[in-house]
Amino acid sequence: MTSSSRYGAVDVQYLDDGGARAALIVADDAAFTTLVEERTVLVEQVAAYRPGRFYERELPALERVLAGVAPVGLLIVDGYVDLDPAGSPGLGAHVADAGLAPVVLGVAKTRFRTATQAAEVLRGRSARPLYVTASGMAVDAAATLVHGMAGDARFPDALRRVDRLARGAVPVRNS
Repeated sequence: MTSSSRYGAVDVQYLDDGGARAALIVADDAAFTTLVEERTVLVEQVAAYRPGRFYERELPALERVLAGVAPVGLLIVDGYVDLDPAGSPGLGAHVADAGLAPVVLGVAKTRFRTATQAAEVLRGRSARPLYVTASGMAVDAAATLVHGMAGDARFPDALRRVDRLARGAVPVRNS
């Protein structure tokens, strides 16, 4: 990644009416110290949840929130890139395959039983790890990046912000 790269994080919240709100935040540094852009989009209808095909529900909303935005070199998704050491694709792999970013990191709050390849990252004073997977970057480097993200809580400030934007809990700041 070059110093001129843009770093993004996305999240999706599913709404009671069958739609979704997708959120994006962007920073110019890997620690997400200063956010330079954020946006949300409402998607009127999303696919129904199907076990093993979660990406069919989430990927269209992520494509919409990233449409018309300057490209990001690294994108963080809420979840896993690969679901097991053999490379069974999780959401992050589908994001990478769709060309939404050359480097995709998955950051999950809960352990997925088959994802034994995920790096465990302890942040702040938490005894509960985050689980990091990656495409386009070594998982150890991805774990180091997540560990170094701004904020002293278990969940980095930027990921907390994008989660709250997706939920509609905070307004989008003008960039």
